[in-house]
Amino acid sequence: MNHLPLMARFNAWANERLYDSVAELPEAAYRQERGAFFGSVHRTLNHILVVDRMWTGRIEGVDRGIRALDQMLYDDLESLRAARREEDRRLIALVDGLAEDRLEAPVRYTRMIGEGEEEVRTGHVLITLYNHQTHHRGQVHVLLTQNAIVPPPLDIVFFLDELGEAGPPGTLRAGGE
Repeated sequence: MNHLPLMARFNAWANERLYDSVAELPEAAYRQERGAFFGSVHRTLNHILVVDRMWTGRIEGVDRGIRALDQMLYDDLESLRAARREEDRRLIALVDGLAEDRLEAPVRYTRMIGEGEEEVRTGHVLITLYNHQTHHRGQVHVLLTQNAIVPPPLDIVFFLDELGEAGPPGTLRAGGE
């Protein structure tokens, strides 16, 4: 079973919920350097979008204009959120349009960290993209907590429960861990 389309939709759902919580932050807290890998909530959210554009561009074989992993794409939350929503729609459309054999096809690219050319299966690129989003959303989750904002649960079981696909009775459902 190909779970990649489900994951694209989950990511859009998780991003929307996370941005809802981020919008509660005062501007100073949103931009405050907090010791996370990319510093602030704003810079971390920008980084997630940068990497999504980088990977989807590699899959599509187009230059999406990404030159650095800390590239600042948008300077304000409103513009960044609008771009995030658009990127999530693009990702869903991209994944929905990939034939099964395309998932096994290689993606060739030049590394941004280190040197040289790499080749990775398209399906593995998408897994990397999803994992990367989850990793950095977790960092933003912590930064929100440090600012006394209770972030929403972002586990996939909550998403599946909203879809009505959490599984048959007796399986793990949202609200249980």
